[in-house]
Parts: sequence; structure tokens; C-alpha cells
Amino acid sequence: MTMTSIASLAQKSEAFHVSNIGTAGKPWGVDEYKLWRETRSKQRCYITDLAPRIQALGEIECDRTNARPFEVVQYGDLPHRDGDPDNFPLYVVRSINWSPKKPSVFITGGVHGYETSGVEGAMLFLTGGRAAHYAQHFNLMLAPCVSPWGYERIQRWTASGTDPNRSFNPDGEIVEGRSFNPEAATDESAALIRFLREDMGHVEDWTCHLDLHETTDTDDTEFGPAKSARDGIVGDDGMGEIPDGFYLVQDETSPTPEWFTSMIESVKKVTHIAPADA
Repeated sequence: MTMTSIASLAQKSEAFHVSNIGTAGKPWGVDEYKLWRETRSKQRCYITDLAPRIQALGEIECDRTNARPFEVVQYGDLPHRDGDPDNFPLYVVRSINWSPKKPSVFITGGVHGYETSGVEGAMLFLTGGRAAHYAQHFNLMLAPCVSPWGYERIQRWTASGTDPNRSFNPDGEIVEGRSFNPEAATDESAALIRFLREDMGHVEDWTCHLDLHETTDTDDTEFGPAKSARDGIVGDDGMGEIPDGFYLVQDETSPTPEWFTSMIESVKKVTHIAPADA
């Protein structure tokens, strides 16, 4: 590659940085969303790299019993939005012998597609033997990659420019006055909610839902400015302090401090813990 072409790529990248899309102080319209989507380049492939790894989990056998502890179920078919004829198949991996006598645990990864550790953490749990061990005592269901478009382009948002982690509204619409889930449903959230209602409706009570995330430096350099540009906000280009280390975020509607303490104490044996924010 010539120096000229390298310089051209650098100029193009800077020109299409999210903070330069649209007019400062004015929320994005259709054209700005389209420009944003078309300038987010594909950097890895969900269809060829990750989907086969997820599908293969249905063939894993337990070392002790030689039985298959999990089955892979496709719960959705996500439109690609970029002219690619192949839709994104959406998968969950769940206990093959689901029992109403066991507590049920749901784990999600890749809700924000750029947060790779959530995806790989779910995959490592499933392939490393720990999931098969816990499946003896719990019904387990994991969705390793909820947002494949964001996974491919290393983006926080979906192809529609919406934060999927703010879009899990049960009936698809924003609930006025509610501080969480302030954005309308996405294809990603709607597919998962539909599956939970229709296929997993027999589960009367989920004992626990763990949603795997990470906070990266790009939250301040790209995704904070992206939200400000998208929403027409001037003078607020950051997303707050980036924690250094492992941390947990609790659902204030169902506090379980003893669970959090136990998890923190276990994790600190292998890595450092971020300072508490309160």
C-alpha cells in the first residue's frame, strides 16, 4: 500500500468518525444513520468464525457420562441490512435435559457486539467443562452473541443505530418515565424476548440472569461521541469513568448483595477488582 493510499484511508476514517456525522446539536435523520451504518467496516465474520463454534457445542459430550449436556437452538434469523443475502442465525445453547426441579440460569453475551470478552467468556464457560458440571445442578441457557452485526463491526449499536442493551422493552415500546431501556425494541431484543415468551414460557422463575459486558477505552473515544452526535447533544462526549478491573452492576429492583460478595471474592483470586463507585 502506498503512502498516498494510507493517508487517504486515515483522512476517510477521520472524516467518518462518528463525531463528524451530522450537524452539531441536531439529532440524526435517515441520511445520517445510513452514513453511519455504511462507514462501519466489517472486521470479523460471525457466519464463518463464530456461528460454527456455537453450533458445535451441541455435539460436546460429558467426560464422565458420555452424554450430550447441551442442545443448540436457533431462536431467530436477523436481517443483515447490508445487502448480504445471508441473514444472521441467532442461537441459544441450553441444557438438553431441562428439569422443573432444578433452578434455571440464563447467561447472555455480546449484547454489545464490540464487547468481545462477553462472547468469549460465554464460549469458554461452555467449552471448558464448567458448564457441563453446573448443568448437573442447574438448567442452563446461554445466548453467546445477541448482536452479531455489532460483533462483526466491533460496534456497540445494532445496524439501526440503537443500543441493544437499552431496548429490552417487553412490548417493544419505550415506557415513559422509566430510566432503564429508554430505546425502542430492536430486532435483536425482540427475537430474544419472543423466544423467552414462546419457547421458554414454561420456566416460571429464572433464578438468575447474568449479562456479560466489558467497558473499553473506546467508550470514551468513539461510543460516547457517537451517542452525543446521534442525539444532537453538544458538550457531552464521554460515558463517564472507565473502571479498571472486574465489576458488577446490580439490578436495583432485586438486590442480592450476598451473591455479589460471593462473586467478587471468587473473581479476586484470578484478577483485580475495580474500585466501588459508591
